[in-house]
Amino acid sequence: MVLMRVYQAKAVTISGTDFHEVWRIASYFYQRIKKKSRRLPYVRSVYFKKDKIFLNIFWSHLFEKSWPDRMRRLKFLPAAIELLEKSPFDPLTKENPNEFGVLLHRFFGTTKNGISFCVQIKAEKSSNKKYLISIFPTD
Repeated sequence: MVLMRVYQAKAVTISGTDFHEVWRIASYFYQRIKKKSRRLPYVRSVYFKKDKIFLNIFWSHLFEKSWPDRMRRLKFLPAAIELLEKSPFDPLTKENPNEFGVLLHRFFGTTKNGISFCVQIKAEKSSNKKYLISIFPTD
């Protein structure tokens, strides 16, 4: 059995009971990241030796989900970005069974208010690019 180390984030989940409340706060948070780059928005990861993790695929994946699921996932955006930027812990890594030459990394964390979540990263072997795919609670 492999012991997983879980990153303890300082960020809390975004509060709100309506999608538009949560969306407003999450989009403000995302816009601050987006303004730092002229092209694709990204964050730099400690685990990947300061490589860029691009955030654009996450939004298309998010809007394939239902309204309640979108809100549930968006609430973890600040904690997930903090985890990507600061977590030195090894993720669960496996080959993507649907795409050749792609690795999937799953990082696990908890928010300041004690809610567990997972962040999934797609890493292409050929170009060494990394993309944030999904954020979801593990409870």
